[in-house]
Amino acid sequence: QVQLVESGGGLVQAGGSLRLSCAASGRTFSSYAMGWFRQAPGKEREFVAAISWSGGNTYYADSVKGRFTISRDNAKNTVYLQMNSLKPEDTAVYYCAADRGSVGVYRGEYDYWGQGTQVTVSS
Repeated sequence: QVQLVESGGGLVQAGGSLRLSCAASGRTFSSYAMGWFRQAPGKEREFVAAISWSGGNTYYADSVKGRFTISRDNAKNTVYLQMNSLKPEDTAVYYCAADRGSVGVYRGEYDYWGQGTQVTVSS
C-alpha cells in the first residue's frame, strides 16, 4: 500500500512557475514508477508526465514538453513536478500516481492516487 500526498499548488499568473511535490508513504517507493495527471473542470483526467523508478526515463505530454520537468528523490520518498511558463490552459487539479509496473502514460496503469492539488493560472 502506498499513500500519496500532493502539495505546492496555488494561484499564479501566466508565465509564472510552480513546483508540485508528492510525498509517498511506505518503504517501497523506489520500486514504483510515478506519474502526474491533471483534470480540468468538465474534462477527462489526462497524462502530464511520468518517471521510471530509477529516474532514468521520463515521459511528457506534448502540451507540457519543454515547460514541465518531473523528477524524484527516492531518499525522500518524493516526486516533483516543476512547472514553468505556465498558461491558463494548465489550470487543473493535479494528481500524483504510483505504478507498480513499468512506467506508463495511461491512467489505468496506475495503482495508487493522491487527492490532488489545485493549480490555477490567471491570464
